[in-house]
Amino acid sequence: MSERTESLILEARCVLSCTHCRPDGDAIGSLLAMGWALDQMKKAHTLACPSPVPASFRFLPGWERISQKLPSTRDYDLVIVLDTGSLSRLEGLREEIEAQEAPILVIDHHLTNTRFGSVNWVQPEVPATAQMLFALFQRLGLQLDESVASYILTGIVTDTHGFRTGNTSQQTMEIVGELLRIGASLATISDQALNRRSLSALRLWAAVLPSVRCEDHIVWGEIPLSVRRASNYPGGDDADLVELLATVEEAYVAAVFYERQDGLIKVSLRSRSGIDVSEVAQHLGGGGHAQAAGATVEGPLDSARKRVLALLEQKVVPAG
Repeated sequence: MSERTESLILEARCVLSCTHCRPDGDAIGSLLAMGWALDQMKKAHTLACPSPVPASFRFLPGWERISQKLPSTRDYDLVIVLDTGSLSRLEGLREEIEAQEAPILVIDHHLTNTRFGSVNWVQPEVPATAQMLFALFQRLGLQLDESVASYILTGIVTDTHGFRTGNTSQQTMEIVGELLRIGASLATISDQALNRRSLSALRLWAAVLPSVRCEDHIVWGEIPLSVRRASNYPGGDDADLVELLATVEEAYVAAVFYERQDGLIKVSLRSRSGIDVSEVAQHLGGGGHAQAAGATVEGPLDSARKRVLALLEQKVVPAG
């Protein structure tokens, strides 16, 4: 963490904090944690995300403060972009943010971060952006309470998949212990963020699973737009199907191809330790982590699948 990171925050009067589209627990937890910190420092601020807050994170206090649009009456002197690897991930907020003419502070842990900020604090070795904020708040001398401890713990729990990723370090677990001491509930966060899913998500799974295939240690599934509509699944994602496919014993890599309403194909990738799918995602114009990445590619579904599987085969063969 550079001194410039701290000085930008301390000197700012009105701050816009934002995170990426289709946010996960680290994105929402980090955004709410930053909002808490700015409240403590008595700074005017806005919290923004281009997508609605997922239902699984609406147990966190204050989630209603996150807006999908920026107020037209505010001029910001600092933009903080959290847990976001590139400007394109800000979707509808991007033009408004670039129009602010304010310095952009990027706080992120994605390996494929494009360093698009005026100041970039990027730590790919850290398992969650929320863990970085814990260190930042300590440097700023803020006294954590139960609410912000819950925000930070949500980010860590979700991005480590319940402390199961290879970058879950001793330091991570020491921080978790401190968050529990402050009052965050590991049981509540794990249950709400990891164990809950809608009936429509299960129906989506049921429709897709019979057609799942596994060849050459790659398992994949496809979600055509017609299937999503038939299941009444409202989310703009794969309902975490890729996480389920990643548990297949015979597979080293899991992929899900999700057809969007605009005809583009969202690709979600997961891999075992030693196989870096972020390189494939980056080649496709996306990004992410070594073992969890994604991209959006041109359709149709069939050609997108063939293109991505060909790239993945190059990654998997050496490990086989």
